[in-house]
Amino acid sequence: MERTTAMTEVGRNWEEFYGLDVSEKIPFFTKNGRLYDCLFAQQFNRPFLSHIFKTANRLREIAQAKEGGLFAAGLLPHKRAMLYFVQPSTRTFLSFLNACHILGIKTSEIRDTSTSSEVKGESPEDTVRTFSSYVDLIVMRHPAAGFVEKTAWLMNLTKRPVPIINGGSGKDQHPTQALLDVYSLERYLEGGVDGKTIVMVGDLKRGRTVRSLSYLMKNYQGVKLIFVSPPELKMEKDILDFLNRQKIPYQETDDLRPVLAEADAIYMTRIQDEHDTADESKSVNYAKFHLRAADLKIVKNSVDEEILKT
Repeated sequence: MERTTAMTEVGRNWEEFYGLDVSEKIPFFTKNGRLYDCLFAQQFNRPFLSHIFKTANRLREIAQAKEGGLFAAGLLPHKRAMLYFVQPSTRTFLSFLNACHILGIKTSEIRDTSTSSEVKGESPEDTVRTFSSYVDLIVMRHPAAGFVEKTAWLMNLTKRPVPIINGGSGKDQHPTQALLDVYSLERYLEGGVDGKTIVMVGDLKRGRTVRSLSYLMKNYQGVKLIFVSPPELKMEKDILDFLNRQKIPYQETDDLRPVLAEADAIYMTRIQDEHDTADESKSVNYAKFHLRAADLKIVKNSVDEEILKT
């Protein structure tokens, strides 16, 4: 795609790009054959996952000692990151903040647009583009679907793009959370993710973490997914179509208890009531979707006990 002068408003070109399949978009967010912007779980393949997990394991080891921590902090002290988190967040924000600190990256942050020039009429796109001139990386969490992707698209049309990392965008995706989820599964399940049955429970319709995690399953062999949710909050068709194309078996049910015995791992999600338009979440019966201590006796013991000791 030809790179031209940046556009600051949603126009016909953006609408056309946004409507493309993710597979067609991915090349625009790469540079020199490598990942540049981190926006979609579909950008990750098995070699990439193996490499980043190996790196994470090594960093866990060396950062435990003072000398290792000083070494890690000396890797990127010349870089600066902007944490643009205008949607409420604690864990994700602190995760990125501390990751930057571990690597020596200097940070600045925006967590409330009421303190920025947006209140004076500046568009969010122009605001972010201005911030980009101060930093080498922007990590974004935003309530509007597509906004993080749009920002990366706009930045890549400028003469000085900076990488954009998606820390959660609307109900679309949360690819960095999916990386952490798969890393945890690979680390703690005996034999890793291959051949395992993963049960996902809760608000699957609007849960961006389960959406991204489902996309990542294309990188593993013999995986089965079981989606457990109230009928009103079922996994949406785009994910099911993706799983069908990838020939990944899945099952849908509104009853948790009967499927517990199949589970190697259970992913519990909360109700995403911030996406309600008329308090519709209050009318849903969640009684069958609680995981209790007694239920853990039913679940298969697939955990690598040696890893738990480390």
